[in-house]
Amino acid sequence: MISSLHGTVLHTGPDHVVLETGGVGFSVFVPGDVAHTAVVGERLQLHTSLIVREDALTLYGFGDRDELEIFGQLLSVTGVGPKSALGVLAHLTVDQIAEAVTGEDDAPFRRVSGIGPKTAKLIVLQLAGKVQPRVARTVAAAPSTTVDQVTAALVGLGWSEKVAAEAAAQTAEDATDAERDSVPALLRRALAAMGPGVHRG
Repeated sequence: MISSLHGTVLHTGPDHVVLETGGVGFSVFVPGDVAHTAVVGERLQLHTSLIVREDALTLYGFGDRDELEIFGQLLSVTGVGPKSALGVLAHLTVDQIAEAVTGEDDAPFRRVSGIGPKTAKLIVLQLAGKVQPRVARTVAAAPSTTVDQVTAALVGLGWSEKVAAEAAAQTAEDATDAERDSVPALLRRALAAMGPGVHRG
């Protein structure tokens, strides 16, 4: 079992990267945010799952071990294959998935391409009790509403909920005390970090 890879990025695509490790190039399917941020020539570490089929061996990789674990749990749901599970993780963070399941809310899953209403309900039902939201990182003096507003603004500008939420949280952590109370200031920092004019869904 190939459980992780650490190597040099040889190529990137919308949903995959080619990672050279020990002189061998491995093609790995990854969530969109990983594919977008991977840079050819730079080092990258991925937590991976090897899916074995009669006609293929396919690698799926994630930057976060919690995402890898959720990926495995999604595969246990009736009707969810690797591509669909990857699609869920491309649109939702681990916490958003856990919150939707614990809140018995299948709407976030229905918004994922390839996930129909029946499968969305099955995800909520079959993962109930198996996933819990991680303890949110405490951001000193940063009201959750401020981060939420920045997240909503980024989503409105075209980024996915997952990318927007992660960027808003990281920006709040890096901001000064004065900036943490200002939605416009945090938004400016987030946009500067994410790159102008690049909308990543």
